[in-house]
Amino acid sequence: MTKAIMIQGAGSNVGKSLLVAGIARAAVRRGLSVAPFKPQNMSNNAAVTVDGGEIGRAQALQAQACRRDPIVDMNPVLLKPETDVGAQVVVQGQRLTTVKARDYAALKPTLLPHVLDSFHALAATCDLIVVEGAGSPAEVNLRHGDIANMGFAEAANVPVILVGDIDRGGVIAQLVGTHVVLTHGDADRIVGFAVNKFRGDVSLFDDGMTTIADRTGWASLGVVPWFADAWKLPAEDVMDIASRKGGHLRVVVPRLNRIANFDDLDPLSATPDVSVDIIPEGRPLPLDADLIILPGSKSTIADLDHFRAQGWDIDLAAHIRRGGHVLGICGGYQMLGKRVSDPDGLEGPPRDVAGLGHLDVETVLHPRKRLALSHATYLPTGDSVSGYEIHLGSTTGPDTDRAWLTLDGRPEGAANPTGQVRGCYLHGLFAADKFRGAYLDVLGKPVTAGSYASVVEDTLDRLADHVEQHLDMDALLALAAPVTAR
Repeated sequence: MTKAIMIQGAGSNVGKSLLVAGIARAAVRRGLSVAPFKPQNMSNNAAVTVDGGEIGRAQALQAQACRRDPIVDMNPVLLKPETDVGAQVVVQGQRLTTVKARDYAALKPTLLPHVLDSFHALAATCDLIVVEGAGSPAEVNLRHGDIANMGFAEAANVPVILVGDIDRGGVIAQLVGTHVVLTHGDADRIVGFAVNKFRGDVSLFDDGMTTIADRTGWASLGVVPWFADAWKLPAEDVMDIASRKGGHLRVVVPRLNRIANFDDLDPLSATPDVSVDIIPEGRPLPLDADLIILPGSKSTIADLDHFRAQGWDIDLAAHIRRGGHVLGICGGYQMLGKRVSDPDGLEGPPRDVAGLGHLDVETVLHPRKRLALSHATYLPTGDSVSGYEIHLGSTTGPDTDRAWLTLDGRPEGAANPTGQVRGCYLHGLFAADKFRGAYLDVLGKPVTAGSYASVVEDTLDRLADHVEQHLDMDALLALAAPVTAR
């Protein structure tokens, strides 16, 4: 019989996604068939699934930890922020609508049947489901109609492990305070707790664990030290994007307001000869960049405005005049062209704006989203590249005659006459080791590409070792409850 356990956090960014991945891989190594599940996620870093939809990047990584292909049932509701007050709502892999935050409260309860359908469909395929909550159940103002934390746990009758983050301080208050503000029914659903991100001698917190257990009545499952290799795994949260000091080749990335699908940067960060520098607003693009990457964006026109507001358009033009190289991926590709048109108002009021003008192409946004797992060939070398497409709009113009990829048999991408400036719609291309090495070699500073897939797999195994060592996995698995039939 399939069992389930839910990992909730006493706050945002407590490390739930990573813990679920580690628990999942540890359970798989014990011989269980495991699947990840997150009822509702909010992220612009999405993954395309084998069944033709999109889910949060963290659930795709967790699927890999389970040694399974990612499918839409692993994350049935995905919210993709488009503005400070509104988000696109993706249900079971497909766009449903775009709503303002205040209107989502009314929509949310109608999504619970879809969430439960996906949960039970997944339960039919495995021995154990490890569920990840979102935010914190302590946000009791959001409890009515909740589908992300206790609302789901109640509807699906799944027991909960609550995780606190000691790195930010106040972890006793996080956990005990959550117990205080929850209703008795919700508090009783929590069957255990753990503390995450500890630095130093964990025995120093023995008294703290006793205090939490005494005040809550929950079982203590352990203190998990800081996992130093977490940066080697694809990150989902924009808060986790960080510069990474490496070797002699410098890749510079302006941090766009609505940056999306930034997992393109992970293989570069994991390449020892490469330094990746994420530039926040208010800082110029460095003069010594070897390559500037304009990453994906959830709101191309808004991020184009933001790019200019930082003066980065001037820095980019100067970089190109000095002979520097530029790569635009997806939204970044659209920004590099001469014009971006949004006749249907998909990103706000209908607009037609000038692009940065470094590629002789124009983009028209249209409602139908392209979602596909794709296979490409890098034309200069013939190397194979696998990746994914996730975008609105089509791009045309003279520079597409210099396509530098074939994507599922058709030309893809554009380049300026010198080849310094390139763009394409294919995400994930740097995960292909031969392509990564060949592309970076053109910059005049050869690198040793290594095997990125091996880095991720080895890190997941080390994460599982870490979890097994510091969490009481026997107790955690014993607390999982059978999935009840609908």
